Amino acid sequence: MPSDLLTPEAVRERCGALFALAEAGQLEGWQLDLGRLPAAADLVAQVVRQNYPSLAVPFHARWRHFSVGGVDRWAALPARDPRMAFDLAITSVLLDAGAGMEWRYREAETGRVFARSEGLAVASFRMFIGGAFATDGRSARADAARLATITAADLAAGFQVGADNLLVGLEGRAALLRRLGKAIPGRPGALFDHLAGQAEGGALPARTILIALLHQLGPIWPNGPDIWPHPALPDGPVPFHKLSQWLAYSLIEPLEEAGLRVTGIDALTGLPEYRNGGLFLDMGVIRLTDPADAAGEHAPGSPLIVGWRALTVALLDRIAPLVRERLGVTAEAFPLARVLEGGTWWAGRRLAAERRADGGPPLRIASDGTVF
Repeated sequence: MPSDLLTPEAVRERCGALFALAEAGQLEGWQLDLGRLPAAADLVAQVVRQNYPSLAVPFHARWRHFSVGGVDRWAALPARDPRMAFDLAITSVLLDAGAGMEWRYREAETGRVFARSEGLAVASFRMFIGGAFATDGRSARADAARLATITAADLAAGFQVGADNLLVGLEGRAALLRRLGKAIPGRPGALFDHLAGQAEGGALPARTILIALLHQLGPIWPNGPDIWPHPALPDGPVPFHKLSQWLAYSLIEPLEEAGLRVTGIDALTGLPEYRNGGLFLDMGVIRLTDPADAAGEHAPGSPLIVGWRALTVALLDRIAPLVRERLGVTAEAFPLARVLEGGTWWAGRRLAAERRADGGPPLRIASDGTVF
């Protein structure tokens, strides 16, 4: 894979090329209505204020899901360190593709039931601290040797999968962890030492985190990284790196807790997943040229889905300043990572719950457990 596609700048440039076609009315499958963007920004700002009245919004990261239900599971652990945090974040994020509309997880410790991304987070957290990813079967860590032997049955047990509680892409998730175990030396947490060694004067650019992830974990993806061709761009494919960027965002806090300063966080892009993408589709900022496309299921690499994701990345960059304007905050104080966490993701979920009985996305994607 060309290394020039393994950067956040490449994500913005290639997504921008499809966005430009949409602006000119030339992106097959999609129509763009930027006149609807202010209304979408109004909704996102409203959701931010409801979720975080003080506007003290944390970064969009996996750590938020570990606190679902008002229980800060990570902070409650008696002993924590950066490598342990990396072990947890990496394994949990790689398990965080779409769960489907049926699956649920019951947490024995709280009696609560969780679904979708929060459920996957809590389930993977409980597996992690229970030693499911450790060679000794007891320690709260992830070892390459153990990950290389993970089976779908192991995950099915940890995720409480059964005939009446199906989880989408179970084998794909297990295969992803096996490839992780074969691609890394020792444990995923060793990446902390690699990144800490690249810091200069105690500062580490956020793009460096992503690039390190793309190069070190690139071999684990079954069809290569999250990079897809589009017929409208014959000069090259479109990179998204959704799970890798979600992981990059999620590694910022452990790095900062270890005393490093992560800079240039807005170099990372918005995440092209169905909550952010659903926000723009449900608000009419983008529209399907053929409404019948909403009834079918689409492959992740189909031009329709690649176009949807590219428009989502470009529109997140455009809605962020409008949201900040409505909130009266600066880009420095309120980077894109806060716009995502405070508003766009939650606004997309709210619209989905209001408009569809199952709360699902406005477009259905066939998931193998490795993309969304």
